[in-house]
Amino acid sequence: MRKILRMQKSAWAVLLLLVLGNIGAWAIVNRPAVERPWAGTIAGVAFVPFQANQTPQNGDSPTADDIKRDLDVVAPHVQSIRTYQVGNGIDQVAPIALERYPNLTITQGAWLSKDMAANEAELAGLVRVARANANVKRVMVGNEVLFRDDFSVAQLIDYIQRVKRQVNVPVSTAEPSYVWLNHPELADACDFITIHLLPYWNKVSVDHAVDDAMAAYRQVQERFPNKHILIGETGWPSDGAYRGAAEAGLVNEAKYIRSFLNIAGQQRLDFYIMEAFDQPWKRTLGGTAETAWGIWDAHRHQKFPMVGGILEVPSWRVLCAIATALAFLPMFFFVLARDDLKWRGQLFYGFLIQTVASVLVWTGTQALTVGMGTLSFTAFMVLILAQLILFAVMLIDGLELTEVVWTQRWKRRYTPVREPLGDYTPKVSIHVPCYNEPAHMVIETLDALAAMDYPNFEVLVIDNNTKDEAVWRPLEEYCAKLGPRFRFFHLPRWPGFKGGALNFGLSVTAPDVEVVGVIDSDYQVTPDWLSATIPYFKRPEVGFVQSPQDYRDWSDDAFKSMINWEYQGFFHIGMIQRNERNAIIQHGTMTLVRKSALDGVGRWAEWCICEDSELGLRLFEEKLEAVYMPDSFGQGLVPDSFAGYKTQRFRWAYGAVQILKRHWREMMPGGTKLTAGQKYHFITGWLPWFADAAHMGFVIGGIIWSLGLLLLPQWIEFPPTVFILPTLSVFFFKVLCGLWLYGERVKCRFIDKLGAAIAGMALTHTVGRAVWVGLFTSGRPFVRTPKCEDQPALIQGFLHAREEVVLMLGLWLAAAAIALLKGSDNRDAYVWATMLVVQSFPYIAALFLSTLNALPKGGGAEATAPAE
Repeated sequence: MRKILRMQKSAWAVLLLLVLGNIGAWAIVNRPAVERPWAGTIAGVAFVPFQANQTPQNGDSPTADDIKRDLDVVAPHVQSIRTYQVGNGIDQVAPIALERYPNLTITQGAWLSKDMAANEAELAGLVRVARANANVKRVMVGNEVLFRDDFSVAQLIDYIQRVKRQVNVPVSTAEPSYVWLNHPELADACDFITIHLLPYWNKVSVDHAVDDAMAAYRQVQERFPNKHILIGETGWPSDGAYRGAAEAGLVNEAKYIRSFLNIAGQQRLDFYIMEAFDQPWKRTLGGTAETAWGIWDAHRHQKFPMVGGILEVPSWRVLCAIATALAFLPMFFFVLARDDLKWRGQLFYGFLIQTVASVLVWTGTQALTVGMGTLSFTAFMVLILAQLILFAVMLIDGLELTEVVWTQRWKRRYTPVREPLGDYTPKVSIHVPCYNEPAHMVIETLDALAAMDYPNFEVLVIDNNTKDEAVWRPLEEYCAKLGPRFRFFHLPRWPGFKGGALNFGLSVTAPDVEVVGVIDSDYQVTPDWLSATIPYFKRPEVGFVQSPQDYRDWSDDAFKSMINWEYQGFFHIGMIQRNERNAIIQHGTMTLVRKSALDGVGRWAEWCICEDSELGLRLFEEKLEAVYMPDSFGQGLVPDSFAGYKTQRFRWAYGAVQILKRHWREMMPGGTKLTAGQKYHFITGWLPWFADAAHMGFVIGGIIWSLGLLLLPQWIEFPPTVFILPTLSVFFFKVLCGLWLYGERVKCRFIDKLGAAIAGMALTHTVGRAVWVGLFTSGRPFVRTPKCEDQPALIQGFLHAREEVVLMLGLWLAAAAIALLKGSDNRDAYVWATMLVVQSFPYIAALFLSTLNALPKGGGAEATAPAE
């Protein structure tokens, strides 16, 4: 409580600004639209009393009580209602209405289809209802029968004439206007003409929709001047796909209906608005738009007022309150806890929290509509889960950016020790594991070690499983030349991967060694590596000291330059942030570990192919401290090929999943061995790799969904745009965030930042595949990153990205097919196609990087690559 009271005025100002800004943003987005009002009663509405949970395809029927409740909603506002059938309990409407609202007139319909037996039952019911109920003032034989091409004009006329002979009220049928114009004989057979005027389906903008409808009305009127014309359906959907210039929406529905009612009143038109209530069951007939033509929604709430301003989201104030409440506590405790940040950092990350909360509330309520089928609901839940993962990654990236850019005081910044060593010179055993390494490269590594200025160390070169004696024998000979400090061991058929070799090294380490160092066989250390770092072991709580991996011989090679800068981002951004919470990743090479601590936690793990990271986690679980300084004390070699780059990252990601499967209990809230900060960094540090796995799943799912959109349009519809647009926004946020971080912490040119982003993106598929494989398998062998490879041929470079190319082409073909076949009248198709193309960016990056690697080089350093 005292800390809350002591919060700086700037922190309270930040919170107030965030809350007011969120409310203001919701208010601006949801400004009411002002349209022409309507204050009278409505001539008629189409009346379909199926409830929100009823589906006539399944044989559901509204009960008498359902019909009574619906009539109570509609009757006070309209003069007449139109029904479409007598089956499914609709024959109850007329007698119930006659009893409760005798002045409400009814146009009774009979549903006709290709089922001739059902047609006979409908016609018999139509005649029965018309004869028995005085409020039935006219009847309709079929609805859009010719539009659906269910049977011929002659057959329809025959049905009409049969009914006319049996009832004493006017008889007609309902069709679009062009059907009447093309078949005047149908008009001759009817007592009046019933036309449907639905400009939404004609792809007409709502601004011109009423004019378009009236033009069609006048055309029929001029063709048949002696016939009464009934507008059997007219209206606009409040939800649904774009159709050319026609945009579904609540404001547009209100705009069309209000405008039409005013014109209809002036011209004394006979009409029925389509329709009284939203009908969720119609989704399978024609998608979302078919469900959303009601003046009242499926729960019988009026969707918009006939007078005054119109809100696209009438409940926006409630949603805004939910979003504000959802974000307030995280924002409050963030600002409370992070007084080490400048106010601009608090404002930026608070804005990010509030934005995520608002978007989640918005998308959830906008996309989850009544009447979703099982398939659509399943897709909705998957999309919600995907969006949660994406926003979690966005918040993680945003926090990293906030801490890097706006931290005003760092708690754990370590720099190299430049003072004389004095009496503290504990013995260090440096282990250099080798497997089938080029002798000349390892010899350069040993020469650099021999040149160190630290007085008390030994070097163990541990060659395991190299079969060719010509490879390892020169190393043995060279170690002998360097003197007793250097010892060589060849281990044929040695188990346990790299961890097994390092554990052997521990067994032959000199007994007076206090610190064990590990470097890869390609690393050339600086002379001051040990003298600048070992003094930190004076503090007994320090378990290991880590300096970054660094690289050489890359500047003259575009491929190697890109991956070098991609590595630098982790060591100069992510590791510095993790070090603030004593949660760095131990990454093997250039690491120094207290030997007693290493022995105390059980030495190196031989079950894990990322034995270094796993060891670091166990050391943290023993409450030991890590020291990380971003200064370079050695340089290795980047991979020669895109295949090697992928192999290395696959190993890291697969190993991370192995570690999580072994240590997940300690990552949970109940785990006591790790601090909250350590849990945060280990979980969030690997979460983006799980997001890459999710990306892989959604790419495959997106291609399959696209096929469903093309082949099964009655069952598969486009995902709501409210999901797709945030997904695209998160992608571009990550790119911009990465470029911003590089600008702050990595000293390189803009082209280098862009290259690093492309290189990291190119590994998306590799990381995703590693995560999936890691989740369902264990014990994958350690695969070294090749070194000194020959330059690959261009075709080989293409083959290195063959999986990515296949997925890229699949996405492009799906996007092209959707845009060409569905895009002519549906903006959602273009949004979906755009998302498919954006999803292909990582695969484009992979192909680009692999091809760049394969192109002939104009010179430069000899091609080599690191072991880790």
